[in-house]
Amino acid sequence: MPPAIFIVDDDPSVRKSLERLLRASGYKTQAFASAEDFLACRPCQNPKEPACLVLDVRMPGISGINLQQELVKAGVILPIVFISGHGNIPMSVQAMKNGAVDFLPKPFAEEELLAAVEQALTKAARLQKETVEKAEIRRRVKTLTPREYEVFRWVITGMLNKEIAAELKVTEKTIKVHRARVMQKMKAASIADLVRLAEKIGIRSPLR
Repeated sequence: MPPAIFIVDDDPSVRKSLERLLRASGYKTQAFASAEDFLACRPCQNPKEPACLVLDVRMPGISGINLQQELVKAGVILPIVFISGHGNIPMSVQAMKNGAVDFLPKPFAEEELLAAVEQALTKAARLQKETVEKAEIRRRVKTLTPREYEVFRWVITGMLNKEIAAELKVTEKTIKVHRARVMQKMKAASIADLVRLAEKIGIRSPLR
């Protein structure tokens, strides 16, 4: 499937020209006249393929900046390329801080938009890959027993088995068994690998 580009702009002529340009460049497009219309399209906010949003800043109703904030709150993985005929520096700074890929003032060159879209799609592919990886790590964590999870959190401190055993008031042999099961279930090749997996999903050691 070709990458999907969602266009949100209240100007019909802008929507039409953007669709023409992007389709000619091999992208699949879907255009909306307002942020409200886009929010009503639930599948658009969870695309299967890498996708991005070309978004006008000022529109009646929900503005482009407010739509961006709504999507960030909802955890939607959809990099945004802003376009605006009324943009200003504070507005563009706010948009970029919230994760926008680019902020293009109208009129812009076709090459500028296509370059920004390509950058946004690259970011989308990376974010989707990270999301899948995190989901797999969380799935592995769910296979741990409560005691194994506790040992997992102590192991990522770098402490020795006997030190963890002293903390948990169990034998060193018990820790050794749990540690082996944690490594196996988490599919970690080393302690450094286990630490990386924990950091990916925000698991912290008891010492932090």
